[in-house]
Amino acid sequence: MVHSGYMWGKVGDYMLLMGEYHHTIDEKGRITIPSKVRYDLGESFVVTRGLDRCLYVYPKQEWETIITKYQKLPNTKDARNFMRFFLSGATTCEFDKQGRINIQAPLIHYAELKKDCVIVGVSDHLEIWSQELWQQLLDENEENFSVMADSLFSNMEM
Repeated sequence: MVHSGYMWGKVGDYMLLMGEYHHTIDEKGRITIPSKVRYDLGESFVVTRGLDRCLYVYPKQEWETIITKYQKLPNTKDARNFMRFFLSGATTCEFDKQGRINIQAPLIHYAELKKDCVIVGVSDHLEIWSQELWQQLLDENEENFSVMADSLFSNMEM
């Protein structure tokens, strides 16, 4: 178990999930969520397929905000297909007494979760990655992060 940074914080009234936490998933599909973030997730929260072969974990309030936005999407083929992908994997979860969640088999398969996993705070949600895919993402993008930052933030006032 390796912990890097903090998993949570507040910016005004806005919840900010951040940091990186390394843990393992057991043979029953259970993974421990860091204690510092459990309070912010609440008693129940939603786990679903994320982009880039990871899982997204949303507090209920954030989930409801996302669903409200998605319901306003036009009835196009792309919107329908994305909603199928995103919502078909969604499941409401709660912590057990040890602070673990049980991830369903289709989600484990989608995210290629084996033993070593990485939980990453990404502003309004957590992401659960296989260690291999997380390291691959970092390795493939290492040289581009500076260019990405320049592109994304060059016109913003800081």
